[in-house]
Amino acid sequence: MPSDFDRQHGYYLEDLSPGMTEVFAKTITDADVAMYAGVSGDTNPLHLNAEFAAQTRFEGRIVHGMLTASLLSTLVGTRLPGPGGAYVSQQLEFLKPVRVGDTVTAAMTVVEIDQHSQRVHLDAVCRVRGEAVVRGPGVVWVPSRKRTPR
Repeated sequence: MPSDFDRQHGYYLEDLSPGMTEVFAKTITDADVAMYAGVSGDTNPLHLNAEFAAQTRFEGRIVHGMLTASLLSTLVGTRLPGPGGAYVSQQLEFLKPVRVGDTVTAAMTVVEIDQHSQRVHLDAVCRVRGEAVVRGPGVVWVPSRKRTPR
Protein backbone atom coordinates (compact mmCIF):
# COMPACT_ATOMS: atom_id res chain seq x y z
CA MET A 1 0.00 0.00 0.00
CA PRO A 2 1.42 3.44 -0.93
CA SER A 3 2.50 5.69 1.94
CA ASP A 4 1.01 9.15 2.50
CA PHE A 5 4.27 10.55 1.08
CA ASP A 6 3.88 8.51 -2.11
CA ARG A 7 0.25 9.55 -2.52
CA GLN A 8 1.22 13.24 -2.27
CA HIS A 9 4.32 13.08 -4.47
CA GLY A 10 4.30 14.23 -8.09
CA TYR A 11 6.29 12.80 -10.97
CA TYR A 12 9.75 11.38 -10.46
CA LEU A 13 12.48 11.95 -13.03
CA GLU A 14 11.94 8.45 -14.41
CA ASP A 15 8.25 9.22 -15.08
CA LEU A 16 8.96 12.14 -17.42
CA SER A 17 9.59 12.20 -21.16
CA PRO A 18 10.01 14.95 -23.74
CA GLY A 19 6.68 16.21 -25.05
CA MET A 20 4.75 15.66 -21.81
CA THR A 21 2.49 18.65 -21.20
CA GLU A 22 0.31 19.79 -18.31
CA VAL A 23 -2.07 22.76 -18.21
CA PHE A 24 -3.79 24.87 -15.57
CA ALA A 25 -6.43 27.54 -16.23
CA LYS A 26 -7.69 30.32 -13.99
CA THR A 27 -9.96 33.31 -14.50
CA ILE A 28 -8.25 36.33 -12.94
CA THR A 29 -10.54 38.28 -10.62
CA ASP A 30 -10.35 41.75 -9.13
CA ALA A 31 -9.81 40.07 -5.75
CA ASP A 32 -6.80 38.19 -7.17
CA VAL A 33 -5.25 41.49 -8.30
CA ALA A 34 -5.95 43.20 -4.95
CA MET A 35 -4.53 40.27 -2.96
CA TYR A 36 -1.45 40.07 -5.17
CA ALA A 37 -0.86 43.81 -4.72
CA GLY A 38 -1.13 43.36 -0.96
CA VAL A 39 1.17 40.35 -0.76
CA SER A 40 3.78 41.63 -3.23
CA GLY A 41 3.66 45.32 -2.32
CA ASP A 42 3.27 46.18 -6.03
CA THR A 43 0.61 48.88 -5.80
CA ASN A 44 1.30 50.40 -9.22
CA PRO A 45 -1.88 52.31 -10.14
CA LEU A 46 -1.70 50.68 -13.58
CA HIS A 47 -3.10 47.60 -11.84
CA LEU A 48 -5.36 49.19 -9.22
CA ASN A 49 -6.63 52.60 -10.38
CA ALA A 50 -9.01 52.61 -13.36
CA GLU A 51 -8.77 56.38 -13.89
CA PHE A 52 -4.97 56.33 -13.92
CA ALA A 53 -4.77 53.23 -16.09
CA ALA A 54 -7.25 54.66 -18.63
CA GLN A 55 -4.68 57.35 -19.46
CA THR A 56 -1.90 54.86 -20.27
CA ARG A 57 -1.13 53.04 -23.49
CA PHE A 58 -3.15 50.10 -22.10
CA GLU A 59 -6.31 52.24 -21.86
CA GLY A 60 -7.36 50.49 -18.67
CA ARG A 61 -6.19 48.37 -15.78
CA ILE A 62 -4.01 45.36 -16.45
CA VAL A 63 -3.13 42.38 -14.28
CA HIS A 64 0.35 42.23 -12.76
CA GLY A 65 2.61 40.32 -15.14
CA MET A 66 4.05 38.32 -12.27
CA LEU A 67 0.56 37.33 -11.12
CA THR A 68 -0.05 35.89 -14.58
CA ALA A 69 3.36 34.17 -14.57
CA SER A 70 2.65 32.71 -11.12
CA LEU A 71 0.32 30.23 -12.82
CA LEU A 72 3.47 28.60 -14.19
CA SER A 73 4.61 28.07 -10.61
CA THR A 74 1.22 26.50 -9.92
CA LEU A 75 1.97 23.95 -12.64
CA VAL A 76 5.46 23.18 -11.31
CA GLY A 77 4.21 22.77 -7.75
CA THR A 78 1.07 20.80 -8.48
CA ARG A 79 1.28 19.04 -11.86
CA LEU A 80 4.61 18.99 -13.72
CA PRO A 81 6.53 17.67 -11.94
CA GLY A 82 4.24 18.40 -9.00
CA PRO A 83 4.97 17.96 -5.29
CA GLY A 84 8.64 17.19 -4.69
CA GLY A 85 9.99 19.18 -7.62
CA ALA A 86 11.62 22.59 -7.24
CA TYR A 87 12.08 25.53 -9.60
CA VAL A 88 15.67 26.28 -10.62
CA SER A 89 14.99 29.06 -13.13
CA GLN A 90 12.32 30.64 -15.31
CA GLN A 91 12.80 33.19 -18.06
CA LEU A 92 9.76 35.31 -18.88
CA GLU A 93 8.73 37.41 -21.84
CA PHE A 94 5.55 39.45 -21.37
CA LEU A 95 3.84 39.68 -24.75
CA LYS A 96 0.36 41.11 -24.17
CA PRO A 97 -1.57 42.55 -21.25
CA VAL A 98 -3.99 40.44 -19.23
CA ARG A 99 -7.17 42.04 -17.89
CA VAL A 100 -9.39 41.27 -14.93
CA GLY A 101 -11.90 38.67 -16.11
CA ASP A 102 -9.51 37.01 -18.57
CA THR A 103 -9.03 33.26 -18.28
CA VAL A 104 -5.34 32.45 -18.42
CA THR A 105 -4.33 28.97 -19.49
CA ALA A 106 -0.79 28.10 -18.44
CA ALA A 107 1.03 25.18 -20.06
CA MET A 108 4.37 23.49 -19.39
CA THR A 109 5.95 21.05 -21.81
CA VAL A 110 8.99 18.88 -21.11
CA VAL A 111 11.70 19.73 -23.66
CA GLU A 112 14.80 17.99 -22.30
CA ILE A 113 15.74 15.82 -19.33
CA ASP A 114 19.23 15.83 -17.80
CA GLN A 115 19.35 12.59 -15.82
CA HIS A 116 22.70 13.39 -14.16
CA SER A 117 21.70 16.78 -12.71
CA GLN A 118 18.04 15.77 -12.30
CA ARG A 119 17.04 18.95 -14.13
CA VAL A 120 14.15 19.10 -16.55
CA HIS A 121 13.96 21.86 -19.15
CA LEU A 122 10.45 23.09 -19.82
CA ASP A 123 8.77 25.29 -22.39
CA ALA A 124 6.31 27.55 -20.57
CA VAL A 125 3.48 29.63 -21.99
CA CYS A 126 0.40 31.43 -20.70
CA ARG A 127 -2.41 32.11 -23.15
CA VAL A 128 -5.60 34.15 -23.17
CA ARG A 129 -8.15 33.19 -25.83
CA GLY A 130 -5.43 31.17 -27.54
CA GLU A 131 -2.93 34.05 -27.78
CA ALA A 132 0.36 33.87 -25.90
CA VAL A 133 0.63 36.55 -23.21
CA VAL A 134 3.69 35.21 -21.33
CA ARG A 135 6.31 32.70 -22.44
CA GLY A 136 9.79 31.48 -21.66
CA PRO A 137 11.95 28.48 -20.88
CA GLY A 138 12.18 27.09 -17.36
CA VAL A 139 14.27 24.55 -15.48
CA VAL A 140 13.02 22.37 -12.63
CA TRP A 141 14.89 19.97 -10.33
CA VAL A 142 13.00 16.68 -10.13
CA PRO A 143 13.65 13.92 -7.58
CA SER A 144 14.73 10.53 -8.82
CA ARG A 145 13.47 7.25 -7.37
CA LYS A 146 17.08 6.05 -7.51
CA ARG A 147 18.41 8.94 -5.40
CA THR A 148 15.49 9.87 -3.16
CA PRO A 149 15.83 8.62 0.42
CA ARG A 150 12.78 6.94 1.87
